[in-house]
Amino acid sequence: MPYIKKPFLIPKPTPIYAFLMEAMGLSIKESQRFVDRGRVYQNDVVITEKNQRLSGAIEVVVYVAKSQGLCPVFEEENFALFDKPSGLLVHPTSRKTHYSLYDEILHHFGEEAKIVHRLDRETSGLILVAKNKPWEVTLKQLFEKRRIDKTYVALVRGHFQTPMRVDAPLLNNQDYSDIKLRMVVHESGKPSQTDFEPLRYFADIDATLVKATPHTGRQHQIRAHLFHVKHPILGDPLYGVPTWVSEQYLDETLTLAERLEWMGASRLLLHANTLAFSVEETAYAYQSPLDIETLFYAFGKEKYANNCM
Repeated sequence: MPYIKKPFLIPKPTPIYAFLMEAMGLSIKESQRFVDRGRVYQNDVVITEKNQRLSGAIEVVVYVAKSQGLCPVFEEENFALFDKPSGLLVHPTSRKTHYSLYDEILHHFGEEAKIVHRLDRETSGLILVAKNKPWEVTLKQLFEKRRIDKTYVALVRGHFQTPMRVDAPLLNNQDYSDIKLRMVVHESGKPSQTDFEPLRYFADIDATLVKATPHTGRQHQIRAHLFHVKHPILGDPLYGVPTWVSEQYLDETLTLAERLEWMGASRLLLHANTLAFSVEETAYAYQSPLDIETLFYAFGKEKYANNCM
């Protein structure tokens, strides 16, 4: 399990934050965060005071990387890219998370390496990792200034016939009777723009492979915009299905057969396909090595194969 209690011995009374800084190589902010999050114990009692002077045996809850063999698909001196599988969390969400992409980052590059942007759990594709603090700052600034170009590929319901730009502001759902995770198009939301281009229509499953180019970085932007124009992504558990289906998905009580029936695929068919940026006049451009068209078409056929069983 990634989180373990690691034993330490404090030889003389020392403020706990200062001991953590010295023993674990943490900054003062990081050491204080360990205490704030209830990750320091003495005699099975959680230590809550950052300045408390302790001596003797203590235990600190630490994250231990557990690799499952996922390797970067591209690697440079200061950064790397992973092709994240669908279903894999980027970061652990609790102490119950047994494995996430963060395990592989720690395993390959150590604690200084950091993931500089996000992908939803069910979205697959390229994700950028800085190997050191200077490049973490540089890459995060590029994202904030929208100087990193990304494109996605999605398999959507119906015949998406012509290229279009969706310019529709997105707002966190304020309806407490609905799924709070959903984003909604609303005039008081944040400006959000996405360009869509149809790539191939599959008549036998009535679905279209679409290229998506987001110009803003809102949560669920591509998913919400495609739902807005009545072409929800196949496999999407939040957009294009009844609320009770989403609730069962979130509660992990939805069966595979029910997911195929309501969503049309056993995973969200959205993939971060390309990523490009420039740093100090050096241009970098990458494309996922996966054959997404073939892969997504196979997932799109699942429902029909299941119905023939």
